[in-house]
Amino acid sequence: MARVICITNQKGGVGKTTTAVNLSASIAVAEKRVLLIDIDPQGNSTSGIGFSKEQSNGTIYQALLKGSGLREMIQKTSLAYLDLVTSNTDLIGAEVELIQEKDRERKLAHLIKEVESDYDYIFIDCPPSLGLLTINSLTAAHSVLIPLQCEYYALEGLGQLIKTIRLIKQSLNPRLEIEGILLTMFDVRNNLSRQVAEEVRSHFKEKVFQTVIPRNVRLSEAPSHGKPALLYDIHSKGAESYLHLAGELMSDGKKNGN
Repeated sequence: MARVICITNQKGGVGKTTTAVNLSASIAVAEKRVLLIDIDPQGNSTSGIGFSKEQSNGTIYQALLKGSGLREMIQKTSLAYLDLVTSNTDLIGAEVELIQEKDRERKLAHLIKEVESDYDYIFIDCPPSLGLLTINSLTAAHSVLIPLQCEYYALEGLGQLIKTIRLIKQSLNPRLEIEGILLTMFDVRNNLSRQVAEEVRSHFKEKVFQTVIPRNVRLSEAPSHGKPALLYDIHSKGAESYLHLAGELMSDGKKNGN
């Protein structure tokens, strides 16, 4: 049965999609069966793995709102163990459409049940908001991975996200837990990066992953080539850091050796 992990932070520009794409790919190269679901209307996970955002068929929108099964929407990627459910701009209006739907917060959870026995890991790349698409993702997931950039205002909005996670746990998904907080965009030359990392670790303790994702040019370039970093430059610091994160997650010794 798949471990379903939602990757979310309503604050944009924190490395959410970079994490979704590269963590999925890094676990897939360990020969674990991985499904990445792109539920962000921006479709950056879709393009980051080499698929067009312009396609109108075979997307998560079709499954959520047009009655298609999730299995029909799954596409193979260039990595043997990594599958993808794509997104496109049709999702922009999906939250309004979902309001009319019965059991609207659980639509994605019902869809995932169809395929969860086919995978070891299912990752969901959420929009940078706390709307119905993110609520669907949190309701479907076992846990939440929160990317947090090592920059000023890093903790801005995190309290609201954690409050939302608690509310979802209480009312819709009692199994939901915080998988961990992932420090991203770390610059070893920057005192502020180190200060933010120390503050986050001091506050959240064992909830913070040991692995830290650095600022890395190759990691930034890879999406424009439609490739995860490990296919673009496996020797880059960015690719190596996500491979380490994958090992940490798979070993379940994830946060501070727990």
